Amino acid sequence: MYLEIVTPEAILFSSEVDSLTVPGENGEFQMLNNHAPVVSNLKEGTIKIHIHSQANLKLDDLDGKLIIDAVDDKILTLLINSGTLELNDNKAIILAD
Repeated sequence: MYLEIVTPEAILFSSEVDSLTVPGENGEFQMLNNHAPVVSNLKEGTIKIHIHSQANLKLDDLDGKLIIDAVDDKILTLLINSGTLELNDNKAIILAD
């Protein structure tokens, strides 16, 4: 699935991912390839991005907000205050605050 994370400052992340875990208003949930379409508000919490490899990874992380997990270098995390997620046809877009 393709993921793009956009903030008011920049596009922080734009790449293929294996899975995505987000802090939804009613609890954390995960999405994999071919997930049903979703639109959800996000609350304060951590977005976890599982990538297959760091090859072809496109980061425009101007403030060091995306953090590579210390235990598994295929997991990136991003703390958000709030946001909106739309997933459709294996493309996820997160508008994050």
